[in-house]
Parts: sequence; C-alpha cells; structure tokens
Amino acid sequence: MSQSSERPRPTSRSARWESAWVRLPVLFVLLLAVNGLTTLINGVADATPVTGLLSGVATAGLALGAYVWLVRRLEGRRGPAELRPANARSELRTGALLGLGMFSLVIAVIAMGGGYHLEGWGTFGGALTTLGLMTCVAVTEELAFRGALFRVLEEKTGTWGALAASGLLFGALHMVNPDATVWGGLAIAVEAGLLFGSVYAATRSLWLPIGLHLGWNMAEGGVFGTTVSGSDASQGSLFSASVSGPEALTGGGFGPEASLVAIVICLIPTALFLRAAKRRNRFYARARAGR
Repeated sequence: MSQSSERPRPTSRSARWESAWVRLPVLFVLLLAVNGLTTLINGVADATPVTGLLSGVATAGLALGAYVWLVRRLEGRRGPAELRPANARSELRTGALLGLGMFSLVIAVIAMGGGYHLEGWGTFGGALTTLGLMTCVAVTEELAFRGALFRVLEEKTGTWGALAASGLLFGALHMVNPDATVWGGLAIAVEAGLLFGSVYAATRSLWLPIGLHLGWNMAEGGVFGTTVSGSDASQGSLFSASVSGPEALTGGGFGPEASLVAIVICLIPTALFLRAAKRRNRFYARARAGR
C-alpha cells in the first residue's frame, strides 16, 4: 500500500470541518493561543530552576493534550498518528541529540572563525530553567506549525506548498522578538522552517521535529549561552560566552541562527530528509493532496 493512502485523513463529525480551509485557521489560531498562554505561565514560574523546569514540562504536556483534544473535535481522529506514544521516547531522544550535535557544529565553526569566545561556567540552575522553557517552546511551536499549519495545508497545496508557507510563517513569528531582523527571520524560515518541515514530511511524526527543535534551542540558549532567535528568553546556560565578529559569521544580535554557518549546516539534513520523504513516497503533489 502506498504512503499516500496511509496518510491520516480527517473523519470530521460535522460537514463544516471537512474543508481544510475551515479547519486550518481554527486549529492554527487555537494552538497559537495555547502557545501564548503557556508563555505567560512559564514567565511566572521561572523564579527558581525547579519551578521553571516543572512548569515547562507540565505546560508542554498540557499543549499536547490540547492538540489531541482539538484534533478529535475538529477531525474526529482519536489518537492522532503523528503523536503515536510508542514513537515518543526514541524519536525525542534521536531528535534532541541531532539538534544538540548540529548546533554544536555551528558553534565549533564560528569559534574556529574567531567569533565565539568561551569565558567560563554559567549556572546549572539557569540551564535547568532554560530546559523547561525550551521544552514547552519546542512542543507548542511544532504542534502549531507542523502539526496544524503544515499538515492541514498540505491537503490543499501539496508538500512543497506546505513547506514554503509554514517555513515563511515560522520565520515571521520570530520577527516579534526584541532583536529580530528581516535577515534573521528569513534565516529562521530557511534553516528551521524547512528543516522541521522536511523532518515531518519524511517521518509523518511530530516527535522527531519536537526533539530536534528542543535539542537545537537548548544547545543555543542553555548550553553555549548565545542569543536564541533575537530573544533574551534564555534563563541561563552551562557556559558563559560572548560573540563578536562579522554578522555573516556570528549572526549578530539575532544570534547564531542568523549566520551563514547555521544556514549551510541546516540545509544539509534538510536535503537528506526531503530525499528520504521522496524515497518513502511521503512527498505529495498538489493533485494528490486531500480535499
């Protein structure tokens, strides 16, 4: 049986939810609202490392529950295939290690170019708080942008359209950060939006992109102490460091994600995952997309 026939389809309880153009904005906006609510909760709970970590993990769990409930209500699907519990542990671990390794490579290249300067130890407690925050960020953003936007939009536009639209909107989301730049937003759209979308396209699972997103963000803000997407949301890191040099190398105030180094390093696995999606027959043309 081909993958196209195996892909989960909504079996909505009401005719008004059958159209992707109706389900998409409702699901996407509600998940963005969940993202905003969890951000407020974690902002209150980050006073100590323990409460920060527990709050981040708990709100991530609540977001997952909200996604399952919304999908059940809007699409009539019980236990969405993209969040199979049996895949969670292995794919989260694999994704986190891949994200950590990729960003470590980015920092290594920047350091070799004289742009990253290790100054000493940071704080373990701060790193724990950052871990909690980044856990929730990874979960809520992947649910909204890959679980809702990419997955539903693909029914109308095919995989290429879903990749382009979800990537651009993902980059646009980061334009609201304090030190955001147009270049930084475009860099996020290319290196992260396309990467996470390609991972979902190849696996049809949200666990691997969630793990990859978490590993990358945690390495960036919680290990190496650099700015995450133009935001100062990180609550501490294992290492204390400074960045200086050409913005093409370091990313400037937006952080390493706006560097050419990060873009090139992320494009390599993006191409590999897209190739895997093609090979597994999980790449859908518009003509084969859903109703």
